[in-house]
Amino acid sequence: MFDAAFTPRRRAVLLSMAGVPVLLSACAKTADDGGGSGGGDGSGALTVGTTDKVTALDPAAAYDNGSSTVWTQCYGYLMGTSIGSEDGKPEPDLAESGEFTSENVYTVTLQEGLTFANGNELTSEDVKHTFDRQLKIADPNGPSSLLGNLEEVVAVDDLTVEFHLTEPNDQTFPYVLCSPAGPIVDADVFPADEVLSDNDIVDGGAFCGPYQITSWKINDLVSYQAFDGYKGIFGAPATQKVSMSYYADQSNMRLDIQEGNIDCVWRSLSATAIEDLSTKDAVTVHEGPGGEIRYIVFNFATMPYGTKTDNADPAKSQAVRQAAADLLDRAAISESVYKGTYTPLYSYIPEGLPGSGTQFKDMYGDGEGGPDAARAKKRLEDAGVEIPVQLSLQYNPDHYGASSGDEYAAVKAQLEADELFVVDLKSTEWVQYNKDRTSDVYPAYQLGWFPDYSDADNYLSPFFATDNFLVNHYSNEKVDQLIAQQRGTQDEAEREALFVQIQDIVAEEISTLPLLQGAQIAVSTAEVEGVTLDSSFKFRVAPISK
Repeated sequence: MFDAAFTPRRRAVLLSMAGVPVLLSACAKTADDGGGSGGGDGSGALTVGTTDKVTALDPAAAYDNGSSTVWTQCYGYLMGTSIGSEDGKPEPDLAESGEFTSENVYTVTLQEGLTFANGNELTSEDVKHTFDRQLKIADPNGPSSLLGNLEEVVAVDDLTVEFHLTEPNDQTFPYVLCSPAGPIVDADVFPADEVLSDNDIVDGGAFCGPYQITSWKINDLVSYQAFDGYKGIFGAPATQKVSMSYYADQSNMRLDIQEGNIDCVWRSLSATAIEDLSTKDAVTVHEGPGGEIRYIVFNFATMPYGTKTDNADPAKSQAVRQAAADLLDRAAISESVYKGTYTPLYSYIPEGLPGSGTQFKDMYGDGEGGPDAARAKKRLEDAGVEIPVQLSLQYNPDHYGASSGDEYAAVKAQLEADELFVVDLKSTEWVQYNKDRTSDVYPAYQLGWFPDYSDADNYLSPFFATDNFLVNHYSNEKVDQLIAQQRGTQDEAEREALFVQIQDIVAEEISTLPLLQGAQIAVSTAEVEGVTLDSSFKFRVAPISK
């Protein structure tokens, strides 16, 4: 959320996040299920602006917010989160119902009469094909790591699918079905063992979400047309035709929304731009729950003293990571770069979710959230680390907003302030960046996380399980055991205690270094209705109209 000192004249604050309940019960779709409506007649077209780059249209080939935003509009999911949900609890979407029928089996029954936009029937075979190919392809930049507990998918009949799980009573699995691993694809269009090109997907018309894509030019312009056959949780789209325009520069996007050339902006405007737009009567700034986090990833193989370096030394490598934690001043970055729109993050699970803590305030720096150079120096000297530490640090200038350069300039200045580090700071455009980060190119680098679902596990499993999406060579058998244990724990208090235990271990080892957490922000012209930012952490076009 915004700092209390920042009080814009015009803001729509839609939701605040509280603790999220655990799901194990059966759930069924009722006759009046459906999404909200923006109130318009749907006759006018909408244009949405974004700087959030798309990696791939194939759900097996990407794991980023830009790609997932497109998938949300054009693919259907078995489970979803209703528009305006305060708790992020999964509900049946394409499914009629979903429930655990035994400790290790989650059974989904599909609605009758589902089709893709190309006219093909959507059956249990398409569902099985969807998840089988995610595991088969296992693209390093894809979301297959979210399916680590999935052993087998069984198509019982045309409408019934069984998900057989390795670990029993997995409290997160219904959430996983809402995640980037969950878009359902057409088995007649998508190959079983390789990624399908964007153009072939569009030509194949294999869409089953609220919209189908009618034209596609990646990271330039996407045109959507409402899909009449959609029977999911969002209901019929409030607007029939929507275009999503991709901007290389947020300044041009800001000017276009201010002048009414576009109707809505979703990611990413600078804090200064948001503050200024909040004073304009012609636009509305919408704010949603703050699940987004920003952090530094350490590659355990290529960072100083990493396992693949000539002077590999685990103790020295850990001392370098811990010393970096001692030197950070999150509050200074929050205020100087983001004007309080991002706030300090002192644990892996952000504030507002069960298990959030203060490990990086208690264990590092001055013990109150500030830096402590003397503590960092002693830590390095005790480990025998050569000072200054030579650290290569990479950031991305186009995916995480225009302020990333200022953010990482501040990080560099803080690490170098007492001559304990010399930081070689470089930047790379997102498409290349996303490939390099999984190929041991960057010893340390920036990432941001926009959660897949509103359960605290989503801030732990994807990062710290041995086969994690970071591919940063971090592995801890005890952490793996605890992650599996918390997923199968039904008692909320016991599960929260496990969240804390996992974070205590990883905060000592510092696979990643948390920096900031921030709210969801969208900006629309004043006549636009239906913009809803909620605990799903997804931007849905379906309820928006003007």
